[in-house]
Amino acid sequence: MKKYHSHGKLLISGEYLVLKGALALAVPCNRGQSLIYDSSKEKELLWESYDEKGSVWFKATFSIKDFDIITTDQTDIAKRLRSVLKEVRKQNSAFLLRKGGRVKTVLEFDRQWGLGTSSTLISNLAQWSNTNPYELLKQTFGGSGYDIACAQAKSPLLFSNKNQTPKAQSCEFNPSFKEQLFFVYLNQKKDSSEAVKRFSDITITEKQLDIFSDLSLKILKSNELKKFEKLIETHETQLGQILNIKPVKEVLFPDYSGSIKSLGAWGGDFILVTGNGNTNSYFKNKGYKTVLKYSEMVIA
Repeated sequence: MKKYHSHGKLLISGEYLVLKGALALAVPCNRGQSLIYDSSKEKELLWESYDEKGSVWFKATFSIKDFDIITTDQTDIAKRLRSVLKEVRKQNSAFLLRKGGRVKTVLEFDRQWGLGTSSTLISNLAQWSNTNPYELLKQTFGGSGYDIACAQAKSPLLFSNKNQTPKAQSCEFNPSFKEQLFFVYLNQKKDSSEAVKRFSDITITEKQLDIFSDLSLKILKSNELKKFEKLIETHETQLGQILNIKPVKEVLFPDYSGSIKSLGAWGGDFILVTGNGNTNSYFKNKGYKTVLKYSEMVIA
């Protein structure tokens, strides 16, 4: 039996712009995904994916010869997984060439949360097959690669993909006001791949990249809540102008007293909010039941 594990991720600053080379601040989550492989002499690969509640949410059987789908309960997902497995073998020609077996993946977070169901899978597959996770991501799901950097990280990191060269540097982001930081799920998952495609058509200047790289560094170094709030509000306003999208606070929570910042693809997944003892009740009264403290989500 072989077992691998990867962390989920959240992008604190630099969303979208990181795709063009801006410096971004990212944090690995204390919830992730495991992959367990039991080999056998069978020429088939049985794949079962379990959610955080222990229920099977996807099941398929593949031929190890060319990863043709033999059986599945979700054809679209099976086709996508087949293309990923074929890419793994392209990078490592010996991968599952003679032995099949059983794969079990286990999520530790709701897969609708957008914490990295795909990136943790890619990271685990890369560990298992001894392949390059960044190249595997590039040839399958796409993206900047910050999520791959978070998958094996043990602390927050600064990430850039300038000139298509992923670089991750560990850093300390453990603000004194972290008890006043919360993550709120917006009750809908955004398709990251679609968001990436839409953003790719927007022209970004070097000056804009520099502005957001500087914001990431200032957010990292901010040691007072008021300064932090001002920085994330500036980030929201300036990125909103680039995307031609109104910031989420303006659209959904104009009466909220704290600051709010979108994370990842705008319009879904999680937002970062500053708050206090009333934060939980405010969002739950508005129908947003998933409100988590910073320490409940992030590996410090």
